[in-house]
Amino acid sequence: MSAEAGVPVGTGGRAPVDAGGRAPTGGRAAYLWALPPVALLALFFLYPLALVVQQSFRPDTGGTSLQPYADVLASAAFREALWTTVWLAVAATAGCLVLGFVLALVIAFVPFPGARAVARFVDVFLSFPSFLITLALLFVYGTVGMANGAWTDLTGAAEGPFRFLTTPWGVLLAEITYFTPFVMRPLLAAFSQLDTAQLEAAGSLGARAPRIVRQIILPEALPALAAGGSLVLVLCLNEFGIVLFTGAKGVTTLPTLVYGKAILESDYPGACVVAVVNVLISVGLYGLYRVASRRARA
Repeated sequence: MSAEAGVPVGTGGRAPVDAGGRAPTGGRAAYLWALPPVALLALFFLYPLALVVQQSFRPDTGGTSLQPYADVLASAAFREALWTTVWLAVAATAGCLVLGFVLALVIAFVPFPGARAVARFVDVFLSFPSFLITLALLFVYGTVGMANGAWTDLTGAAEGPFRFLTTPWGVLLAEITYFTPFVMRPLLAAFSQLDTAQLEAAGSLGARAPRIVRQIILPEALPALAAGGSLVLVLCLNEFGIVLFTGAKGVTTLPTLVYGKAILESDYPGACVVAVVNVLISVGLYGLYRVASRRARA
């Protein structure tokens, strides 16, 4: 025995370890340290979520049954909300991917004064609330916004022509505007790791910019595009503030359907059913985002 350290000689001064390679006392300490955050997670997240799931199986007539699911899934309002949610999310994600890729290319590879400041602003933009972007669009394209005001001043018309903001296209524009930086951020990180020697060699051999983008930059950007696109798709599926704040008529998504059933109709079992479906879709897409993120970092 080592008189100084109190551990057997030949262990290199280390305490004994179990079959898993961990010190027994250290393993117990790790479990003890994990208990408080696990308890808080269970109390503030898992327990309310379990209550939502439980309520989704309890119709107003009492008891426990699948009737709330049968009623909601068979309703035309749910099918319409599901379709609206999916096509808006997919269209917004596609728009964010295209616009984000182009803007990231310009910031990363086109030298212009203030490029670093613009890249920093992208990071700051991610912290903005979604309703702020919608409010800015209302100031520009709203019924009494700047665009309609300029039109009436120039033409003398009673009202302006820009009324798309309260339609699905207004929601789509707001979502693309707000979520594009979520695609740009991983792209800028990927572009910063790109070997510029490849670009210089391709340019010296006569390759034009579109070919360089298609054959060199785009393959390197695909994992980042997948990660950013997956994240944007999940966020768009769950977006509530933009749809509500634009006041788009006839645009009902799954989150707004939950709001309508719970707050306006007091149909809590139906609201919980829609919420459970929305959570299941989001969790599945989040799994896709995690896979894409791991490949982007690889």
